[in-house]
Amino acid sequence: MKKLILSLAATTALASPVFAELELEKDELTFGFIKLTDMAPLAVAQEQGFFDDEGLFVTLEAQANWKVLLDGVIDGQLDGAHMLAGQPLAATIGYGTEAHIITPFSMDLNGNGITLSNEVWEEMKPNVPKMDDGRPQHPISAAALKPVIEKYNAEGKPFNMGMVFPVSTHNYELRYWLAAGGINPGYYSPENITGQIAAEAFLSVTPPPQMPATLEAGTIYGYAVGEPWNQQAVFKGIGVPVITDYDMWKNNPEKVFGITKEFAEENPNTTLAVVKALIRAAIWLDENDNANREEAVEILSRPEYVGADYEVIANSMTGFFEFEKGDRRPAPDFNVFFRYNATYPFYSDAVWYLTQMRRWGQISEAKPDSWYDEVAKSVYKPEIYLEAAKLLVDEGLANEADFPWDSDGYKAPTPAADVIDGIGYDGKAPNAYLDSLPIGLKGDQKVVGTEIQG
Repeated sequence: MKKLILSLAATTALASPVFAELELEKDELTFGFIKLTDMAPLAVAQEQGFFDDEGLFVTLEAQANWKVLLDGVIDGQLDGAHMLAGQPLAATIGYGTEAHIITPFSMDLNGNGITLSNEVWEEMKPNVPKMDDGRPQHPISAAALKPVIEKYNAEGKPFNMGMVFPVSTHNYELRYWLAAGGINPGYYSPENITGQIAAEAFLSVTPPPQMPATLEAGTIYGYAVGEPWNQQAVFKGIGVPVITDYDMWKNNPEKVFGITKEFAEENPNTTLAVVKALIRAAIWLDENDNANREEAVEILSRPEYVGADYEVIANSMTGFFEFEKGDRRPAPDFNVFFRYNATYPFYSDAVWYLTQMRRWGQISEAKPDSWYDEVAKSVYKPEIYLEAAKLLVDEGLANEADFPWDSDGYKAPTPAADVIDGIGYDGKAPNAYLDSLPIGLKGDQKVVGTEIQG
């Protein structure tokens, strides 16, 4: 056990230094991550000494895939991890591996894209509106892909696509984009967890670093993934990203930092110290109009972290995104780590993930609005986040105005104009939201065999 004494920076409000003590229950920690750009807060907290400042001796370990990562947190081999936002929620409600996982910190907004093979892009390109300079007009609707998929299916070729995990943002974003274009991405049922019931496009799991190679091999025709694996396809000349998740849903939530409920209860001060370090890392990543991003890219390009080429990671991390080779467009908010309250674990973000699980049958039975609220509050822990933030403010390491102190945990409803299908989202009305989506389960509907009943 280690006693941490922090000398607080003097500010205009402090006449002399003030000292605070956090008695750490555990100071040697191991955190897992997957080789993606959005693990950046962990790498930055390590390399900039923010963990050290909290008296934490942290080891960061890359994991083979999301299941191995989750299992490592549950069985205690990992003290916490960079997680898909759907993982703590799914584990807590018992979908897949059952365990009570919580998140006191959201890691980022946006950061994903959908990439198609060159062949498929050439087939759908005539269906895409053009700008005056001849380049495709973005955002590109999946409606432009629908005739291509219909042609493949008519020829007996299943239109296979990759996503990273059944409860990943990427699965739900790919499904959202396809459904918004009139393409059914398929359903899950308790008896059939492929997610391909009644599907027109067939989605299956591919680990993120393997996406480009799997696309190049022709096993899949497209995929949804985080960076740098969309830009890698451009650099290799094997595929074309057709939409970013920012263009699909402006400032949508992405990864979270996950720990077990038991860890947080047994190590409350350690948990606060970890969240403090991660908040500082997020601030560093976004401060001064992303002035630190080039240094962040250098860190992430190291083999122990993401391990992709500097130029590939920089293509999206420094405020741009390349679609067709040479079609590089400004994307200042493609990766957001602190702006727009990105690190605050909003209940409404949790509810959105739960609605998508229900929409596609992973939650097989209808649930009342109160259930969504209860699950969100059992997993997302803004109270821990705000306690850590207050300590940083008191220490002069963060600005009080940067945190939503008075929030009830729910964001203002997402306006229809910010979503590709023109359907707004209100986290306080999940069932009304589900009813507003043209493709997907509604009300008391359920999947029975290969049919939707109810």
